[in-house]
Amino acid sequence: MNNQDPIADMLTRIRNANGVRRKQVQIPKSKICVGIAEVLKDEGYIESFDVVQSEVGSEYSTQGSIRLTLRYALNGERVIHTIDRVSKPGRRVYRPVTDLPKVLNGMGISIVSTSRGVLSDRKARELNVGGELLCTVS
Repeated sequence: MNNQDPIADMLTRIRNANGVRRKQVQIPKSKICVGIAEVLKDEGYIESFDVVQSEVGSEYSTQGSIRLTLRYALNGERVIHTIDRVSKPGRRVYRPVTDLPKVLNGMGISIVSTSRGVLSDRKARELNVGGELLCTVS
């Protein structure tokens, strides 16, 4: 599959797996997707993730894949309610640190690609850096 937007592909796979309450989901590996997975894990939206080298002949054989383990509450309720792409290939959205949005008054997060790597909005404010607003999670 030749996808032009690996971030949108990743978010859609997470959204679909979360919708049917799957425990794990596999995503084609890219540096930006690994960064997003790290932020989701640090902020408690997923249990864990690991990078898997795929065997020859599989869908992910060239670059490997990321296996995300999704998190659910004890009663089975979803931890990720919404996950939306903000900056798209056709319309990039950049924000200075002062304009980073607070999702659900701080109950959700924004994921930002900065000069210091992929960070949550809280961490970006802490380090006083702005950047491209990739997505919001709540």
